[in-house]
Amino acid sequence: MATTKRTLDELAALGGDIFDRQVRPALRPEDDGKFVAIDVETGDYEMDDDDYAAVARLRSRKPAADVWLMRAGYRAAYKMGAVR
Repeated sequence: MATTKRTLDELAALGGDIFDRQVRPALRPEDDGKFVAIDVETGDYEMDDDDYAAVARLRSRKPAADVWLMRAGYRAAYKMGAVR
């Protein structure tokens, strides 16, 4: 199991910044809803319809990746709770 020296707040800040600077400008309309696994150390990322596949592909290239997961077109990777 991978571990990180960063807090969740640090991962979120770094991952969000990389997403805004590098990933968002490269997104195409067909990428909406895809998961984006970001290595916050290097800025490398992988994108896939499946969250596990995106993370696995990134980890296959960068085994020690400090991963933050985003979702194109959404504020968060997952939604929790009931919808009213």
